[in-house]
Amino acid sequence: MSDFLLRRRIQAPALWDNDRDMADRISRVIIVGGGSAGWLTAGVIAAEHRIDADAQRPFELLLIESPDVPTIGVGEGTWPSMRSTLQRIGRSETDFIRACDASFKQGTWFRNWCTGDGDAYSHPFTVPIDYAEANLVPQWLELQDAPPVADAGTPQTALCAECLAPKPITTPEYAFLVNSAYHLDAGKVAERLRQPCTERLGVEHVKANVSQINAAENGDIESLTTDSAGEIAGDLFIDCTGTKSLLLGEHFDIPFQSRQAFLFNDTALAAQVPYAEEDQAILSCTHATAQTAGWIWDIGLPTRRGTGHVYSSAHISEEDATVQLLAYIREVAGDKAAANVEPRKIRFEPGHRQKFWHKNCVAIGMSSGFIEPLEASALVMIELAAGMIADQLPPTRAAMDLVARRYNQKFLRHWDQIIEFLKLHYVLSTRDDSPYWQDNRAVASIPENLAEQLALWRYRSPWHQDAGAVDDLFPTASYQYILYGMGFETLPRHTGSRQQDQRQRQASELFQKNAARATQLRQALPSNRELLSKVGEFGFQKL
Repeated sequence: MSDFLLRRRIQAPALWDNDRDMADRISRVIIVGGGSAGWLTAGVIAAEHRIDADAQRPFELLLIESPDVPTIGVGEGTWPSMRSTLQRIGRSETDFIRACDASFKQGTWFRNWCTGDGDAYSHPFTVPIDYAEANLVPQWLELQDAPPVADAGTPQTALCAECLAPKPITTPEYAFLVNSAYHLDAGKVAERLRQPCTERLGVEHVKANVSQINAAENGDIESLTTDSAGEIAGDLFIDCTGTKSLLLGEHFDIPFQSRQAFLFNDTALAAQVPYAEEDQAILSCTHATAQTAGWIWDIGLPTRRGTGHVYSSAHISEEDATVQLLAYIREVAGDKAAANVEPRKIRFEPGHRQKFWHKNCVAIGMSSGFIEPLEASALVMIELAAGMIADQLPPTRAAMDLVARRYNQKFLRHWDQIIEFLKLHYVLSTRDDSPYWQDNRAVASIPENLAEQLALWRYRSPWHQDAGAVDDLFPTASYQYILYGMGFETLPRHTGSRQQDQRQRQASELFQKNAARATQLRQALPSNRELLSKVGEFGFQKL
């Protein structure tokens, strides 16, 4: 053995001293706060580490939930990743849909974002046909009287237009024919996740208010003093206390980084709207209708619609924003529904903490940040955070700083991606009917990386070469849907005529194949309401 390797072996045990590691190991993880953030995090960590196995219990997992803090409870949209998250926790899809007043979501439909004069396009969850091998945009750009790019490349927009479901009742739980997620009642999610966490996954649940945070000599959090459960010590603390950010923000004073210079919306008026008729169609995608200083969301649940207006308070008054929301509700649900609605005002500052894991504390959910509801990124950020903590949970305090540094790097990149992708929706608009849309196109309000990408996309369409990492939040297909849905122009490519003809033939075949698939699915799939009714009565097949 070389002297170098011998020296390495002599020095190495300092990195994994067994006695030190046993004394330094993570033996108790404390989640502070319930809601969707707390219970999703608890479920993902508990399921990954099987803390219910008493014989080999790796650590204790305890969730402290205040009995005095209500859940915000606005109807929310999710990403398709929620299917695998629920499956990971072990929650039945049938039970989840029944308990959370959930329906199926297949993407987002945008109206009035480009010109404000009835224009519309969609962002489906399914990538274009044969997307791994072929970029159809160059050929689509050369088509005469081409359908919207999403219609040409995927059958999903046709399904959403007819409020169809993503699968029939005979499909097993969590399986699908077209990629899908959920619309759900967020107020019911935490309660339905609490049950499997505490009854099957071994999560300890304490109802108490945290009255004091006690620091250790090294600056870590040593314990929490509560009003009804005494002092609770822990090794890793997960802050799920919402915008208050009790641990990371208030105790550690990690600064909040506003991103309002890029995305202006800071207020939402949320409302629950009844259906005009009992058997009215349930939307298969989120509807996002642009207004003069923001946009209105419309989410179809089995028993009602979750509707709200998110806007910039610097560009419109609350009174005028309310008028616009009520006008929309009259349009979709009638005068009676609009007359009985009392919107709930929610203020927020778009942004996030400068870092998310500091010492032995990591923030998840709104305690780490929030931008705005567009593209429903809030719940997926909770899923990603909980998943990374579960997968890379440090066994000892000594290893925690390494994990924390990588966690912070990854999630800063995620937040930047969200901001750039959401800004794409605004910067491409040609609306000139209000200062809001004009300000959104101001050069100073466009993130530098997005500006560079837009300059490149003038000459070539986004595809695999634009993917920065395997865990990018948005596939490059999503950029295609937004860009060309809003009329972005990419100059045609000049290639050899033989190569061009071959690509055009290939594209034509794929477009025809997609059209045939759309026809087939439209004939085979039930409506969203029909499927949800059958789920309520019969349930899906168990996997």
